[in-house]
Amino acid sequence: MSTTAIYIKTETTTKKQAQQVARELGLSLSAIVNGFLKQFIKTKTVTFSANDEIPNARTQAILKQAEKNWKEGKGSPIFETGEEAVKWLEKQGI
Repeated sequence: MSTTAIYIKTETTTKKQAQQVARELGLSLSAIVNGFLKQFIKTKTVTFSANDEIPNARTQAILKQAEKNWKEGKGSPIFETGEEAVKWLEKQGI
């Protein structure tokens, strides 16, 4: 079997933590990455969770404003059909 190298950039702490978890599972980080690549090829999908990600300050501000607008009843209505949406946009002068 012929092999090749892939070089990626990641944060130092991310690499160290990933190596530690791989070791705990009795695997190398290369084995983990190869497994992900093979799954990616087979399924043609990318699956990961962003549950632990914290939005940056700009995104937090946008979310806060969106929640405020929603509570105040501001926003576009929900449409049943595309025709309804077009009529509403035309009424808005858009």
